[in-house]
Amino acid sequence: MAERKSNFKSGEFLRYKGRPLVRSGNTLYYGNMYEKCVIMLEILTEKEVNGQQQADRVWVQLISTDESLPPAQRILNKSEKTGLYNALDVGSIWLERELGPAE
Repeated sequence: MAERKSNFKSGEFLRYKGRPLVRSGNTLYYGNMYEKCVIMLEILTEKEVNGQQQADRVWVQLISTDESLPPAQRILNKSEKTGLYNALDVGSIWLERELGPAE
């Protein structure tokens, strides 16, 4: 069996608009966990388009990375969007307003 090689170096993440984008199952995290907040995107439903599964309804949350806050107080903004692009676009705007442009 052929060994599969990764194009990414250890510790290097996919980036969108200069910030890391990491996926774990149906949850994506956008932003740097060492900054004061990140975006969490949760894919709620999927639909089939041209034989492939595509995100349909996506829950977007701007969350604080301050672990001393109770979970309910860590949510700074939230919304439900149709499509992953729309959700990521809104999330990137929220994050830029909160943190400023990515370096």
